Amino acid sequence: MYSGSDFDFEAQQRQTVLEGRRVLERTGQSLARSNQVAIETEQIGTTVVTELGEQRETLLRAKNRLSEADANLDQTRSILRRMGRNVLYNKMILILIIVLEIGILIAVTFIRFFRK
Repeated sequence: MYSGSDFDFEAQQRQTVLEGRRVLERTGQSLARSNQVAIETEQIGTTVVTELGEQRETLLRAKNRLSEADANLDQTRSILRRMGRNVLYNKMILILIIVLEIGILIAVTFIRFFRK
């Protein structure tokens, strides 16, 4: 038969087992929550990596466009320099033509009025 101390021992063992079971259940629940957080974190990480990849592609395209624009600007500067030189040459030629015309007018006037 069971004595009072045997009953207390069994009750204490049951209590210990029940407490261990509660601890295991809480640990299991905590692990399940941690697992859910890890899954959500992984999903967020995947989304962030995807967005970063898209942003990288966008930045690379923008860099390429800027490089093309820079090359076009260099080409434009070269064209403008040539045009500026051509304008200067044209002005010089016009000045030379005007000077020659004035010289011819002076020569014609001299010949006409002073040589008779």
